Amino acid sequence: MSDQTNSTTEAAKTGEWVDLCAVADIPANGGKFVQLTKHYLAVFKLGDGVSVIDDTCPHAGGSLASGFVSDGCVHCPWHGWPFKIEDGVCPDNPGIKVKAYPARVVENRVQAQV
Repeated sequence: MSDQTNSTTEAAKTGEWVDLCAVADIPANGGKFVQLTKHYLAVFKLGDGVSVIDDTCPHAGGSLASGFVSDGCVHCPWHGWPFKIEDGVCPDNPGIKVKAYPARVVENRVQAQV
């Protein structure tokens, strides 16, 4: 394991801010997949900011980062289930959601508190 991976792993264990990707790496109307130790994350642009949610759709396991974004929701590419990219809640059934993480941009890099 590299020093960078070790420091990222340790930061994830303590809830510190972890660097995920460049803002420029996030596609328009889509997401960026990032694997952080055992976390699979989907990173999205949200207005002037960013949003980070768990990548795996709870319905059948589709990658939300591979879905398309419209009206503030990402739609799972497998069956179209929508999740608000701001908080991970399914607007069709608010009892279903994916975890959302605090996120910020620092020097054009996305960071999340996992």
